[in-house]
Amino acid sequence: MKKIKLYIAASIDGYIARNDGDLDWLMKYPINSETNYGYDDFYKSVDTVIMGGQTYRDILNMDFVWPYKDKTSYVVTRNSMGTKENVHFITENIVEEISKLREEKGQDIWLVGGGQLITMLLNQDMVDEMIITTIPVLLGNGIPLFPDSPKELEWKLQDCRSYENGIVQIVYKKK
Repeated sequence: MKKIKLYIAASIDGYIARNDGDLDWLMKYPINSETNYGYDDFYKSVDTVIMGGQTYRDILNMDFVWPYKDKTSYVVTRNSMGTKENVHFITENIVEEISKLREEKGQDIWLVGGGQLITMLLNQDMVDEMIITTIPVLLGNGIPLFPDSPKELEWKLQDCRSYENGIVQIVYKKK
């Protein structure tokens, strides 16, 4: 069975984006060859990405090409937009459809975001691992990492790394 892994950046105060979805606060902390934060290895370990509709629209509005061309992408949204560029839309039976994806052969699944989808999958006990990269920024408000209070779950600390630029990355596995 494929594992669902949340790999995400959050501010110190627990926000994953500004209220309007803007990620400009992350630009001072780019992923590159010097500060990779394990991204390349993580990216190679997945063949599928799942994200919410707002995250999808925010990515499309950014000034770069679709970053997941070599992965099969699923967008959980109220409104289907058909299928395009290896992107599929899940509009009904979300938990059942994602459960089917977990049963497929292949590599793991990256839960890209957003917060509502993260909470939904946590509440269904479907997230197997969380890799949370804390950026040393206080946003004050925005889109929370865990909106709508997910149910209480216990996690086991797998790894914790700090970087010279103040970033801390914590890896938790489901108990």
